[in-house]
Amino acid sequence: MAFFLSAMKASEIRSSMEKALEEAREAATLQELEMVRVSYLGRNGLVSEIMKGLGSLDKSERADAGRAANEFKDNLCRVIEERRAQLQETASKSGAYFDYTLPGRWRGLGSRHPISAVIEEAARIFGRLGFTVAEGPDVETAYHNFEALNTPAHHPSLSPSDTFWLDTGELLRTQTSPVQIRVMESRKPPVRVITPGRCYRRDTTDATHSANFHQIEGLYVDRKVSLADLKGVMAYFAREMMGPKVAVRFRPHFFPFTEPSVECDFSCHMCNGSGCRVCKNSGWIEIAG
Repeated sequence: MAFFLSAMKASEIRSSMEKALEEAREAATLQELEMVRVSYLGRNGLVSEIMKGLGSLDKSERADAGRAANEFKDNLCRVIEERRAQLQETASKSGAYFDYTLPGRWRGLGSRHPISAVIEEAARIFGRLGFTVAEGPDVETAYHNFEALNTPAHHPSLSPSDTFWLDTGELLRTQTSPVQIRVMESRKPPVRVITPGRCYRRDTTDATHSANFHQIEGLYVDRKVSLADLKGVMAYFAREMMGPKVAVRFRPHFFPFTEPSVECDFSCHMCNGSGCRVCKNSGWIEIAG
């Protein structure tokens, strides 16, 4: 349907309105009715063009033409809604309104949870270095969670104030390290795995602590593996995860189940090492140990 774009007077607008109302009343299907609506009421429809042309009319004609244009829009909207209801009712009674052969409408599935996305990306990075993913139970034995990791029986971490103990004598694992014990019990070297998963500790929730958090641990057992391999793996992971400009540093530390032991820091990705609230103005964020 083509429209002339010159300004229309009130009489011409009302004449076009009658034509549009007739087309709407005679629409035989919902598709035809939608075509009428778009042709007259759409963004580039006749009513829109009429409104644009009002400014070029004489002042004496403009007010009447404006009233006619609003009349056009209101009446056509009303008739289209009435006709749509009639067509839907008719189609519903005839059984043709709902087409069971039509595919369902696509509903978005949302996005990945940030924690899941980070774990999956870390698994891909370590996977390129030959590491596979190993998993274990969240409910663990004291042996796998503490004793097998050289944690003495009097250590504070075994206290009910630090660990969630169950009536069965088992506990909610405080780290994913027990998965490493289970892997070494069931596999022969060489072993190269990462163990992502949930951990549980009786911590008060704040910006850096939670009673339920996630860890990713790594285990590499083979001949001629040294601290140099650890440094190389962590440096590669840092660049792949945080970008090529990230700096890595290692600090001597003590852990009862590793010798030698170190903690690993990455330069702060928020301030590029200059110091900010995220890194507590140190320029570094503790990542691993």
